[in-house]
Amino acid sequence: MIKKLYVGGLSFNTTDETLGASFAQAGTVVSAIVIKDKFSGRSKGFGFVEMNSEEEANAAIEMWNDKELDGRTVKVNEARPMEDRPPRRDNFSRGGSDRGGFGGGRSGGSRY
Repeated sequence: MIKKLYVGGLSFNTTDETLGASFAQAGTVVSAIVIKDKFSGRSKGFGFVEMNSEEEANAAIEMWNDKELDGRTVKVNEARPMEDRPPRRDNFSRGGSDRGGFGGGRSGGSRY
């Protein structure tokens, strides 16, 4: 059964490929992904690795938790399932006021 691991404290230089290759030392890596910011493309400093079995996942945790990877000490543990989140508000409502944010004190194009 595939086991998903959370890897935190990653170097901004760690890539999907280097993460996968590092964890392959403990067993078969099904997938390895470094989570990136959608706007800048820069690493957020954490990622996920899926190992082929629970035994290989435990070996990877033992091998990498509190160890150095690409110059940073990483934390590795079993990933928790993603929790349901409340729906996000749209960008126009952000900032505390629901008044719309357009225009000044007058309405329309007429001066008076």
